Amino acid sequence: MANAPVQRMSQLMAKTLRDDPADAEVLSHKLLVRAGYVRRTAAGVWSWLPLGRKVLANVERIVREEMDAIGAQEVLLPALLPKEPYDATGRWDEYGPELFRLKDRRGGDYLLGPTHEEIFTLLVKDQCTSYKDLPVMLYQIQNKFRDEARPRAGILRGREFLMKDSYSFDTEDEGLAKSYALHREAYQKVFARLGLDYRICAATAGAMGGSKSEEFLAPAEAGEDTFADCPNCDFAANTEAITYESEPVDGSAVPAAEEIPTPDTPTIETLAASLGVPASATLKNLLVKVDGEIVAVGVPGDREVDLGKVEAHFAPATVELVTAEDFVGRPDLVRGYVGPQGLEKVTYIADPRVAPGTAWITGANKEHTHAKNVVAGRDFEVDAYVDVVVVREGDPCPQCGTGLKLDRAIEIGHIFQLGRKYADALKLDVLGQQGKPVRVTMGSYGIGVSRAVAALAEQSADDKGLCWPAEVAPADVHVVAAGKALQTELALDVSEKLRAAGLRVLVDDRAGVSPGVKFTDSELIGVPKILVAGRRSAEGVLELKDRRTGEREELTVDEAIARLTTA
Repeated sequence: MANAPVQRMSQLMAKTLRDDPADAEVLSHKLLVRAGYVRRTAAGVWSWLPLGRKVLANVERIVREEMDAIGAQEVLLPALLPKEPYDATGRWDEYGPELFRLKDRRGGDYLLGPTHEEIFTLLVKDQCTSYKDLPVMLYQIQNKFRDEARPRAGILRGREFLMKDSYSFDTEDEGLAKSYALHREAYQKVFARLGLDYRICAATAGAMGGSKSEEFLAPAEAGEDTFADCPNCDFAANTEAITYESEPVDGSAVPAAEEIPTPDTPTIETLAASLGVPASATLKNLLVKVDGEIVAVGVPGDREVDLGKVEAHFAPATVELVTAEDFVGRPDLVRGYVGPQGLEKVTYIADPRVAPGTAWITGANKEHTHAKNVVAGRDFEVDAYVDVVVVREGDPCPQCGTGLKLDRAIEIGHIFQLGRKYADALKLDVLGQQGKPVRVTMGSYGIGVSRAVAALAEQSADDKGLCWPAEVAPADVHVVAAGKALQTELALDVSEKLRAAGLRVLVDDRAGVSPGVKFTDSELIGVPKILVAGRRSAEGVLELKDRRTGEREELTVDEAIARLTTA
């Protein structure tokens, strides 16, 4: 990047805007459009303009350098992929409507790649035949595609996005653990170099499969993930990954279950108010259908069911809420008055808080009737305990018991120990040391490259505009010619000297643009250092401003060059 030509704003294909885009919801969307970094092409599809492309390329460079440093090898696989490998792993169906599917002119089925586990597996199967060929780590930086139901937040949630995905292949689980650790450390270096504030959080594997999984989350109001952070210990996790143990209590002294009339109390709120008890004393039973079969989900009445957790538990099965039609012909299911006792041919899962021995007020499976003293393990059985409630601020930390804090965050990276899920489906074996086939074990590791740009914008912007960290900024210094011919001449001259000294330079040499607009644009664009050729240009004196701190100082040309090249 050193000695690149000076970028003159008079020739730059980018226009800054004074007003936020009408459809912009989050800060990064507003500023990246206003500062001329990106433009919308279609819903969830974005074009990168010259300044934006420079920032994106800088993020790519940092990611590439750290991947190379751990011995990963870069490849480039196609984005247009055949159906068959994804059929073999089941993900052709599991991905559902988010998968872009298409047919060629011969009727063959294809997809636009959301991730490339299958294709990397087949590549290694073709190239690696012996244990001597492993371990190997491969990566690519490439566009991915997901047909989001509601693309939003600019480049934070698009239908086309740039991602670094890497994959490790080992013959033993110990090797997988080492490859995973190498990626984890590399990610920490990447995000530190990018200048991102982030947390490493335990996560669920989701459609990717596998065992261990961690997310790298950048705290931001615009984030769509919620994570829990313990202020007392090192625990941090996506709320979807938090689990608790079921702790039985002694319910032997609880009287027998007893039905009580409760007219017009079909909701937890009306029931608690009618009986004068807290909602936490009641048992809420949510009915869902799992591949068409009714399942009841039990949680304390003061908690909400996290349907995402229910879906994760039953994946890849389809989970949907029951409708009024599902109660027809089911006398054991009385809408608004369902209780776990007496349910027929219904699987019952419950949150660990519904532990054996706990007593509840719940539906009696009769109109306008509930039952009290209903004890888990005595009056009804739980088929499986699953953490299915929405985590709340103050819930106990699973490690130390301290109340958890909740924050919003942007997922910028995710690492998985996949194990042998894909190797089993696609029969990836190598010849082992004993001369027998050995099934390969895999890891998968992703960084949202374009999303990292948005996360940086969210975290580093201020009330004046963008404020990039030095290593990802589109230039090292933004030179501003206040307007007069002498000032423009000095600005262009010092820009060339800075370029010759190895700096990346953006110079605002636009004619007919007021100094006020130029100064405003320099703050909006967000280059770390702003050098102004202004009122003292005739004396050869410039003003150097730090974009983040606002600190200013007057320097001669030589002093400015020395200061900027040693910064």
